[in-house]
Amino acid sequence: MNRPGQSLLSRLTFSRPEKCESKQQQYRSSTETLLTLLGQLRSGHLLLTLPNKEVKEFGNSADQLHAEIQVLDWSVFKEVLSHGDIGFAESYIRGEWNTPDLKAVLELAIRNRTILERAIYGSWLGSIAYRLRHWFRDNSKSGSRKNIHAHYDLGNAFYTLWLDPTMSYSSAWFSEGDKQPLMDAQRAKIKRILDAIHAKPDDQLLEIGCGWGGFMEEALRNGNQVTGLTLSTEQKAFADTRLQKVAAQTSDGQQFEVRLQDYRDCVEQFDGIASIEMFEAVGENHWGEYFQTIANRLKAGGRACIQTIVIAEGLFDRYRHSTDFIQQYVFPGGMLPSPSKFKAAAASAGLEVEAEFAFGADYAKTLCLWRDSFNQKIEEIYRLGFDEAFIRLWNFYLMYCAAGFSEKNIDVVQYILKHQDVIHSSDALRP
Repeated sequence: MNRPGQSLLSRLTFSRPEKCESKQQQYRSSTETLLTLLGQLRSGHLLLTLPNKEVKEFGNSADQLHAEIQVLDWSVFKEVLSHGDIGFAESYIRGEWNTPDLKAVLELAIRNRTILERAIYGSWLGSIAYRLRHWFRDNSKSGSRKNIHAHYDLGNAFYTLWLDPTMSYSSAWFSEGDKQPLMDAQRAKIKRILDAIHAKPDDQLLEIGCGWGGFMEEALRNGNQVTGLTLSTEQKAFADTRLQKVAAQTSDGQQFEVRLQDYRDCVEQFDGIASIEMFEAVGENHWGEYFQTIANRLKAGGRACIQTIVIAEGLFDRYRHSTDFIQQYVFPGGMLPSPSKFKAAAASAGLEVEAEFAFGADYAKTLCLWRDSFNQKIEEIYRLGFDEAFIRLWNFYLMYCAAGFSEKNIDVVQYILKHQDVIHSSDALRP
């Protein structure tokens, strides 16, 4: 019987160093190579404790960004040189290095990307197997279902432990500042989307990638008829139960439907469409299908709000031709667009961006709050059947993303789309 999370952890086929007579020499060589690279750090301050307890100091000690790493196994250096960020992550998950502040370590790596690029991305020979595994995870209809199961079917009990009561697994918008509770900030995000698509009572709305029903619940309370699409059986079961209670409480008995359906198989038209951080999982080969579906399903005069993570323009080409830790282990088959690629793909389907709102700093805060909540529930997570490797993986995943947002490598944007032949510039949503 598979334990919870096995579908995710089964992909952790770690690339351990080869066993050979000269392995100690290999470690020594890779250690010296990486220490030489670290000696070129220009931003941030790093204290590195080696397995023999020797402490090395790199960078500018006066810099506000301070990171510490305790290396427990010499093989870490070879893993980083051979497999870049994936090797760095795998060695952390195995417990071969520790740090009191994972986000700071990852921010330091980002700030020194140019210097560390060869180590971060890994050698071509070392990373080609990872790239091939990512490319084979295509998000065709069958591939999408398999890839979604890998992440979201870890169990509702798992996500319920550490997400806020809205069960929103996407960036919140802290419209009232940093002290705003996460639950309120998630609802503010959803309200902003409803406003963006001009959702009026009795409008028929579609959500592509409805998760556990947070947006659908607010839409019902807004007086809308709402249809949600998901490929996760766990999410559908949770959302159905949740929304039945909400619908019974509404004065008009608002209607909803949660479908276990691929977005490409939906045939009706809707007054408004929302898709919250689902686009990242579509995959570049299917961007055209996605936007054509939006165009076909959106009534004339309607609006769609696509909330998605984007990668900085200058990083897209390198990212596009490689695979990173997130693509390898967390969201298989996924691909982030750059802002220009997103807009171009939308335009090819006859859609234009009417307005956009970026709030990446809010995502960094959201991720840190998730980490805190997750780590407060460690004992309960163990009781669900997850182990130490999974807990370390999840912490790395959350802080890997948080560092990216903090350093502006990635951003989160709400794009408001309309048909190109509908021009009402005065209707554009203002931040």
